Amino acid sequence: MRVIYFIWSFSEADLSIFSILRTLFTGAFFDIGVLSFLLLPITTYLLLFPKKYNGKIIDRIVIYGGFFVLTIILTFSFFAEITFWEEFKRRFNFIAVDYLIYTYEVIQNINESYPLPLLIAGVLVISLTVWFFFKKRNYFDTTFHGDTTFNNRIYVFLINAAFLIFFGLVVTNKAAEWSENRYNNEISKAGIYSFFSAFRNNELSFTEFYNTENNEKAFSRVRSELHTINTHYISSGDHIAREINEAVGAERKKNVILICVESLSADVIGAYGNRENLTPNIDSIIKKSTWFSNMYATGTRTVRGMEALTLSYPPTPGRSIVKRKHNENLYNIGTVFNDKGYRNTFFYGGDGYFDNMDYFFSHNGFNIVDKSRGFINLASFPTTREVITDAETSFENAWGVCDEDLFNKILTTTDLYTSENDKPFFHFVMTTSNHRPYTYPEGKIKIKSGTGRKGAVSYTDYAIGDFFRKAATKSWYANTVFIIVADHCASSAGKWELDIANYHIPAIIFDPEKANSIEVNTLCSQIDLVPTLFGLLNWKYESKFYGNDVINNPRTERAFVGNYRKLGYLTPTNLMVLRDQKSHQFYRWSKDENQLEPIADNKEVLSKTIAFYQTADYLFHHHNFELKE
Repeated sequence: MRVIYFIWSFSEADLSIFSILRTLFTGAFFDIGVLSFLLLPITTYLLLFPKKYNGKIIDRIVIYGGFFVLTIILTFSFFAEITFWEEFKRRFNFIAVDYLIYTYEVIQNINESYPLPLLIAGVLVISLTVWFFFKKRNYFDTTFHGDTTFNNRIYVFLINAAFLIFFGLVVTNKAAEWSENRYNNEISKAGIYSFFSAFRNNELSFTEFYNTENNEKAFSRVRSELHTINTHYISSGDHIAREINEAVGAERKKNVILICVESLSADVIGAYGNRENLTPNIDSIIKKSTWFSNMYATGTRTVRGMEALTLSYPPTPGRSIVKRKHNENLYNIGTVFNDKGYRNTFFYGGDGYFDNMDYFFSHNGFNIVDKSRGFINLASFPTTREVITDAETSFENAWGVCDEDLFNKILTTTDLYTSENDKPFFHFVMTTSNHRPYTYPEGKIKIKSGTGRKGAVSYTDYAIGDFFRKAATKSWYANTVFIIVADHCASSAGKWELDIANYHIPAIIFDPEKANSIEVNTLCSQIDLVPTLFGLLNWKYESKFYGNDVINNPRTERAFVGNYRKLGYLTPTNLMVLRDQKSHQFYRWSKDENQLEPIADNKEVLSKTIAFYQTADYLFHHHNFELKE
């Protein structure tokens, strides 16, 4: 597999002789760790099973069955790792762990993306072939008629147990990350070992695993960084709650529709440099919008983008807050909209049980509209939930209804809302079509459905254009602000531990009443988008957000980027990365070449980076973001 990955990543991996050899030897070391776990059942069985029953029917059932099951596991993991690498350019990580939970979407996605019956048949054929080879070579007979003494069986068991304890308690997956080249690090790992490592580390304690500093000093620095001439801190101490009054005129109570587009990288948009004309509708909207040419996603998953957009919060190590315990009644953008008299609704084309979306949004003040598949109890929601019906569905794949169906549901629901009362509305919309298996209704665009990501991008753009054309005929259109932003890029994989180019996303704010193009080239991240919108609407409000209004009150240019273990603080020329095991690395960043060059440490930037992430972690775990009754 490592040879396959080297060939696959030929242009990205470090292919020097030393690096190849170290990668292979490191991988062999981790393979021993995997074997220590896989072999424990059999060494335990051989230790405890009475010798006089060797070769009897129960012994043959256990040996044959156990061998066949283990062969299936290894063969299946081979194919699973290859498909996982194709999508993420990584060994198994916490995403693979999450996939165990949401089996319906994952199995359907695999079935629609790959020839699943052929893969299953291949796994069985390979496993049977291996079994037959062992049978032919009489390996089983040697086992059944073995006369190994009890003492020798104890020795084998103890050696196995010692390796298992060593790899389970001493060795961490991070030991495979010896290279500056991310691909070599990933190839050095063992997939099964990485899977169980991720299973244990879905949430990491910041104070235990990362560099920290005095808490009072950290809050003082963050409060200073977030302060502007138009902000007033409510009180001193370990919080960032402040009143913001950036109004340059009367408050505008505009309706807001935020469309979070699945996996929309900046490099597929014409305005951001793409020349393939995949997104003519989005490019047309940009020509009459405020658009952000230098915005970066905070993470690599949908729930991380949702976290950043709704909570205006830097990424914390481990899983997103959207999926954590104690994520109810948090201060979020919906809180501000609610205080202004808005009706908040979360729209999703799939079943929002996936990634805990419905639970998070419903327990934070949003009504739900999604495609229910019956996985969760409607009565458990503290807000209302409306289901996209089969009659409203023209096309559906593993992830949900096509974007056209979702947008049509938004139109009909919005018409209903506005006919019932004159209360302004805020919609948070999450699309699904721009995702493997990349299938969509035929005949809408020139690219055939299911042929790749470019087709999915083009269809998503088509659906957005269709939505805007229909919305323009509605009475509420002129009084509505539309936001288009990505949750994350199509791929986060790259040469570097945080590959910055693969965090670059499009973001657009379109106000039909102010249809002129304004480019905002300030370096920023998703957490800054909605605070900037509030500034454009001249709102006075209480904020517990880490995001800035980058138009009316620009501060130091910075963006927060990360994955579940690496936490980055990006400036126009540098990147500071906090790593677990209380380590860090400072880089010089060249945007044009997407190059990171390790450079001498900068204590000031390190202190600032620690302060932001440490205080964010502190505020969440001490429930400072929770709304008071």
